[in-house]
Amino acid sequence: MKIVIGSDHAGWALKGAVIAHVKALGHEVIDVGSHDPKPVDFPDIAGALTSKVLSGEAQRGIMVCGTGVGASIAANKVRGIRAAVCHDIHSAHQSVEHDDVNVMCIGAQIVGPWLANDLVGSFLDAKFVDNEDHRRRVAKLHEMDSAFK
Repeated sequence: MKIVIGSDHAGWALKGAVIAHVKALGHEVIDVGSHDPKPVDFPDIAGALTSKVLSGEAQRGIMVCGTGVGASIAANKVRGIRAAVCHDIHSAHQSVEHDDVNVMCIGAQIVGPWLANDLVGSFLDAKFVDNEDHRRRVAKLHEMDSAFK
């Protein structure tokens, strides 16, 4: 899979470990920044990341900021993106399996590299459970994208 990864300055250090782990799992990485620890606005990085997911250039995205919350808010502003803050293994896989999440957000100030690796592995291994209930709920999310402009 091709994975797009981005971070703000608060997530920059952890992003390097995440990239290394994603590559070790056999995936390709598109790095949309930040590329150093200088302050950067997370909505700008989220915009770059989500555009790669929506265009199909990347199948999924991973955002790293201080808490994961700002990245999730910014990514979810983009129509067609379903982003979730994941700081536990269950959320990392179930968000994909049940909600067809395409962007995982993690907080560098909340998790360390070892847990981030577990989260990333769980997120990337997960597949959408294509059943009637999950399809119906995700379809309603798509409807909400169009209804609320």
